[in-house]
Amino acid sequence: MKKWVFWLVALAALAAMESSLRGLIGAYNYQIVILVGINIILAVSLNLINGYTGQFSIGHAGFYAVGAYTSASLVFYGGPAIRGATAFLPQIAQNAVLLLAGIFAAAIAAGIAGWAVGIPSLRLRGDYLAIVTLGFGEIIRVLILNIDAIGGSRGFSGIPQLSNFFWVYLVVLITVVTVHNLVNSSYGRAFISIRDDEIAAEAMGVDTTRYKVMSFVISSMFAGIAGSLFGHYTMYLHPNSFLFTTSFYLIIMIVIGGLGSIEGAILGAVLVTVLLEVFREFGAFRLVNFSILLVLIMIYRPQGLLGAWTLFRPRKAAPAAK
Repeated sequence: MKKWVFWLVALAALAAMESSLRGLIGAYNYQIVILVGINIILAVSLNLINGYTGQFSIGHAGFYAVGAYTSASLVFYGGPAIRGATAFLPQIAQNAVLLLAGIFAAAIAAGIAGWAVGIPSLRLRGDYLAIVTLGFGEIIRVLILNIDAIGGSRGFSGIPQLSNFFWVYLVVLITVVTVHNLVNSSYGRAFISIRDDEIAAEAMGVDTTRYKVMSFVISSMFAGIAGSLFGHYTMYLHPNSFLFTTSFYLIIMIVIGGLGSIEGAILGAVLVTVLLEVFREFGAFRLVNFSILLVLIMIYRPQGLLGAWTLFRPRKAAPAAK
């Protein structure tokens, strides 16, 4: 019963904020708030791989791109048919159906991409895995550049704006709750055991490849959903939005906040997104500021700003995974 009350209150609060927020803070600040929410989804999902499972993936932007372009393509080309089938519904409900269809397609496509990459590559460890995931992200971007149906190097325009504060932060809540419940379950114990000592986990009977692939697929699905929300807010997609630097920014977020902390990923996403806007006038030199910040973090706070601190703890320990 308490869960239903929580979600009803959350939906009501998000709907109330959506109706008044843009007028209160202005269009520019509203956009920053939207980008903060999208980056929270990306950072929390990436933390599932890098922070809780102990793998080093730097290709998250690839799954982000897969989700964005899949959702945009479905709504752009299949939107008239979906609207025709839901013509009896009011406009706001039609928009919700379109967005949910795009989100579902984005999650499935990104999850399949994560599985396709995870099966052969997650038998690797450390730097080798990082190189493979980086290569995957670049392969996706180059493929997009050469597909005219989704704009190619011109970019994909004409995408309807279906995403807003309500949808972005509803997905933020779902992402945080899902990852929190997952890492405090038997599956989460398996992820953490792989991170702490993969050889010992294998010796105890944990199917490490299976759990690493599972972590990778779940994380990829949330990245795809974030891509869907991004495309349907900006109404325009370009391959340059999914460069390898995007993956590096996400890694910076979870390192600054603290690997293995959901709250740290949220804090890192907020800080980095806001600082990117503050330092926008420096252009490409913004990376220098983050490099200095990372060096300082590594020297004075190597565990991140929040470390492994968490606000919500499980009521009791979950049984060990087998």
